[in-house]
Amino acid sequence: MARGQQKIQSQQKNAKAAAAKKKGTAADQKTAAKAALVHTCPVCRTQMPDPKTFKQHFESKHPKSPMPPELVDVEA
Repeated sequence: MARGQQKIQSQQKNAKAAAAKKKGTAADQKTAAKAALVHTCPVCRTQMPDPKTFKQHFESKHPKSPMPPELVDVEA
């Protein structure tokens, strides 16, 4: 069992490692997820990652609205 100065150094090292792990993973995943959402629905302002998903969303959620011009040639 570590005592005294060795115990304090070990606690500081573990706290620093835990803080780096917590900070690094959450921020990177959030940033990457937000960057992947490029297409925005003009009706409900929902963001989608690709045109195929966007077209499927538009056809199922807004069937009475006219199709946006960027989705006309996309295959779902």
